[in-house]
Order: sequence, then structure tokens, then C-alpha cells
Amino acid sequence: MNVMIVGCGRVGSQLALLLAQEGHNVTIIDKNPEAFKRLGGIFNGVAATGTGFDEKLLRDLKIDKQDAFISVTSGDNTNLMASQIAKKMFKVPRVIARVYDPKRADIYKKLGLDIISGTMLVAAMIRDKIIENRFTSYLVETGELGVIEIVVDESLKDKNVKDLNIPDEFLVTVIERKKRVIIPQPDTKLEMDDKVMGVVRTSSLKKVKEAFRL
Repeated sequence: MNVMIVGCGRVGSQLALLLAQEGHNVTIIDKNPEAFKRLGGIFNGVAATGTGFDEKLLRDLKIDKQDAFISVTSGDNTNLMASQIAKKMFKVPRVIARVYDPKRADIYKKLGLDIISGTMLVAAMIRDKIIENRFTSYLVETGELGVIEIVVDESLKDKNVKDLNIPDEFLVTVIERKKRVIIPQPDTKLEMDDKVMGVVRTSSLKKVKEAFRL
């Protein structure tokens, strides 16, 4: 996959390194050449000095060949402008913008952009740690769904995964067993102390927690 990243800060540099290590073709842009020091000596992609809304630079870096464009600078306006250019002018298939101000998230969405809001994610994570110890809403990109963790005890031991599923309300997706991750089948048998992760409708959270005595 060809990926272009605007912003070589902590997030952008780590994202670039992760994608490059996975074998993707990564191009990263930052107006400050000193920022590329964060990439170390192992980055094998393209690092270019400039802005994410410089049309000539984007063309020179072959933005028309990119599968994804991610703008993660420290400025919401910069991210919005760069992402709009990538999406509307160059028709990049997948465009993702980072936004700091949660109030701007709706604006970004109405413009057809995928949004990552660090402010909202951190707030949601802290809320979940305080209120719902085994529930996370920030892993799923909709307010209608969340992920819940269930630790298998005597009441669930030897049951099959299909026995836990509740149609249209709860679905087991992953089992962590003795530091191994299992993608289960309906007839996968549960073992004591398994950690079961499942997708749950937030409207059914109370019902599911009561069903599994959480």
C-alpha cells in the first residue's frame, strides 16, 4: 500500500515507522526538516520538507498514486486543508484527519473525512476505566457499539462460544488464552480464565453485563 503522511511529530513518525516496517511504501511530509530525526536510521521511505497543501509538492511526491493520505500535524486547520485537497482534488481513496478540537469533528465528518480525535479518544478511555472497567467504546468507530471483556469462570467453563452469543446484541470475536490470541469458531470450547472479547450494542450493555454477572 502507498501511504502519505503529513506531520512528522510523535504520532506521524510512529505511524510512518510502523507502516514501513510492515512493508508499505511510506511518504512523510513535514515543514521542519529537523522533525525527520524522529524516524531514526531505519526508515526506508521518503521524507520531504514542505506542507501538506502544497499542490506542486504533492504532485512531485505522486499523491495520485497513494492509497491513503493521513494528516496528523498539530494544527486542525492544516489537517483540514491538506485532507480536503487530498480527497477532493486528488481523489485519494482513503483520507484520515487528526482533530484536536472535538467541536470540529462534525465539520470534518460532513466534509466526508475520516476523523481521529485524540482528545475524544483519551476522554473516552478514561471514562471507560472509571465507569465500565471491562467495557471500551473507543475501539469501535460508532457510538452504537463497544467492546466488552469477560473472564471465564466456573459458570462459563466448557461452554461453546455460540452459547455466549446474543443475536443482534453481543458477539464473541476474540479469546485470549494463556498469552495466545484465538479467533474462535462457534463450537470453540471455553477454558477457565479465558479472556473473551466481544462486540456489544451499547444499548444492550446493561443486559449483557447482567447475563454474565459483570
